[in-house]
Parts: sequence; C-alpha cells; structure tokens
Amino acid sequence: MALYRAGERVEYRVTWLEMTERPGFGWPPMPLGQEAALLRAEAPPAWYFLALYNAVGEDYAWTDRHDTPREELAAWLADADVALYTLMGHGWPQGFFVLDSHEEGICDLAYFGLVPQSIGKGLGSWLLQAAILTGWDRPGTLKMTVNTCTLDHPRALIRYQRFGFEPVRTEVHARVLTRDQHFHQPLL
Repeated sequence: MALYRAGERVEYRVTWLEMTERPGFGWPPMPLGQEAALLRAEAPPAWYFLALYNAVGEDYAWTDRHDTPREELAAWLADADVALYTLMGHGWPQGFFVLDSHEEGICDLAYFGLVPQSIGKGLGSWLLQAAILTGWDRPGTLKMTVNTCTLDHPRALIRYQRFGFEPVRTEVHARVLTRDQHFHQPLL
C-alpha cells in the first residue's frame, strides 16, 4: 500500500468498458445474513449525492464532483435521464449507484460503490448486478457503459468484467491530490 501526500501529482490509468447485450443472469438474492433495501431517490438534493459520493469515494480520491456548482449538480440529479439508487441497510446507506441515460441508447453506470463498512459482505456483487439489470430495464437501453481507474477499489475493473463489461479503451490521466491517500494497487 503506497501513501501519496496532498498536493502530489499522480498519474493513473482510466479504463472505459461497455456491455452491448443484456446479461443472462437474473435478479440476485440478497446475500445471506444481510437485510437491505434498494431505494430510488426522487430528485435528490446535491448534498445527499455528495454525502454518498464522499462516503464511498473518500478512500479513492473521488473529489471531482466538489468542483461542480451545486445548482448544476442538483439539475443533473433532477433530470429524468438520471437515477440515483441507495442501498439502505441497518438504517444507514450501505452504497449507491447512479445511472445516466442522457446519450440515446446508452445507459452509463456513472457512479457505483459501497461505503467502507459494507465491503466484504457480498453486497458489492449484489449491488452491481442490481445496477446492471436496472440499467437494462431503462427504456431505450441498447448498451451500458462504465469507467473505472486505478485510483478506485483494486477489484473494480475485474468485477465489472466478471459481470459482462468489456474494456474498450484506456488512457493515462493525472491529478493533484487534495488530501493524503493510500492506494492498494499500482496506479500505472
């Protein structure tokens, strides 16, 4: 595990993936011993999205959305082509995903993740399958897309591939970190 300091410039690899057919798996059963509900937010306020974004992305340098003006973020969240789902369990958010269907025929899994306290309980696979099937159930979906990078959870790329997404391109990007970060995998 490597430590990078706030203010340090890091290079990392971004991978874009797509799925051109609805997968053959059905709706997954909740993992044994887990009780949770998947709830769609109706035009959620920007603060709610940012709370989930921070809870899930703090360990992965998710900071980009903090640069988006709140009014713009709220308008995006209120758009009929955008859907935010929260996985609620034990009275608090366990994770979330956002589907964005702005581009005709394409449903983008724009955000996806679990809070750190929920990782390792089988919820990640359950939530990803639910996100994929929810995306394919959106009217007009002909293809799903997602992207991940080496700043994200070390198993993110392989998990997306395991559930049917195929890499279509990669690029090297760079950013200056806004806080100290530990990364569990090589960034390039």
